[in-house]
Formats: sequence, structure tokens, C-alpha cells
Amino acid sequence: MKVLSLVRDIRQQAPGIGAYKLFLILRDVYGSRVMGRDCFYNLLHRRHLMLPPQKRRHTTNSNHRFRRYKNLIKGYKPTGINMLWVADITYIDTDEGVCYLHLLTDAFSHEIIGWTLSESLVAENTLETLEQALSMFRKADLSHLIHHSDRGVQYCCNRYVERLEELKVTISMTEDGNPTDNAIAERVNGIIKQEWLYRMKRPANIRQARTLIKQIIEFYNTKRPHRSNGMKTPA
Repeated sequence: MKVLSLVRDIRQQAPGIGAYKLFLILRDVYGSRVMGRDCFYNLLHRRHLMLPPQKRRHTTNSNHRFRRYKNLIKGYKPTGINMLWVADITYIDTDEGVCYLHLLTDAFSHEIIGWTLSESLVAENTLETLEQALSMFRKADLSHLIHHSDRGVQYCCNRYVERLEELKVTISMTEDGNPTDNAIAERVNGIIKQEWLYRMKRPANIRQARTLIKQIIEFYNTKRPHRSNGMKTPA
């Protein structure tokens, strides 16, 4: 009963978190006293707490006059933080309409290092997300950093590119709108939607959505084990 109670508490914070990640969190809490993984899965099945598969929804205006950059990260795997940042924008539904989540993620740790939820797709919001990330690493040498994004106008516009060039950051972009060219950023979007938003009541407005996204990102960064990190949290 203690295990089931904790599972329900965790699911209130992260409605779409999977069984294996739940098991790892429980193991951190109870140590060697926790039941085995298969026994835990059976318990979830009996109590109808296993998650059903979710369908994914998808959303870049790349028809613009700005320069498009080559994809420089094919086959590239960062070996530490601040080597590759990936950027993307996705939509969030509210009762009052659509708003837009601008995200910046470190590809090594998978930590979300910058985010802005806005009512528009203007580049000012994307630039604000970048500045958030930069504020986390004020004293870091970013001259070896690659910034990778799609070819959206927000990432190609003069203000955004000039800010990256000012920091001597290398610019990389996807080719022909292929989402697999920005797989890590797409995966982060998918986690936020599939594990949280699609399983929760739709926020009433952007203010409520902003509070919700803040809570989600805090849990994602500091509590959710990540398979690509050897089941450590991004933070």
C-alpha cells in the first residue's frame, strides 16, 4: 500500500511517467526493501496503473530570406555539457487558444536549460530562451559549443544569429525539415506532451499553462530518470 500510495503521488506530478522510471524512483526511496521489478510491474497491472500507449501529435516556417546553415551534427555525440545545445518550438493548447513553448536543451545531459511560453512565435521569445540558458553558464567558455535547430525564421533571423556569433558559437541546422535531424529536441517535446500534457486537464489560459510547464520542467530536470543518461536525472 505504501508503494501504491507513492506511485499515485508521483503520478500526480508526472502523469505519464513509465513503470521502469517509477521503479527506479521507488528504489531510491526504499533501497533494498523495495520489491523486484517484475513484482512491481505485476502490481501496477493488477491495479490498472500501467500506462496505455499514446498517440503523438506533431508542429516551422522555413520559407524566409535569411541564411540557412548546414547540419554539422550528423554522427556527432557530445562528451560533456555545453558542447551541443538543441532548440525547438512546440505548441501548447489552452482553453483560450494556442501558445508556444520555446525550448533549449543540452544534448549531453538532456537538461532543459532555457524555456519561454509565449502567445506568439516572434523571435524575441526564442532569444529570451537563449539568454536564460546563457545566464546559467555566465563564466563558461562556449567557443566550442554547437547550437542546433530547425530552419525556422526565429533561429535564422539576424538578432538570433548575431547573438550566437557574438559568443563564437557554431551554428548548425536541420536539412529539408527532417525531424530526425533534431531528434533530441523532438524527444523532449514528446516527453512533455505524452507524459504530462496529453494526460492532464487542458490549462485554462497561458498563465495557468506557464505555471504547469514550470512544474513539469522542474520534475523533468531533477526527478525523472533518463535512459540516455544511464537512468540518471538530467540535472
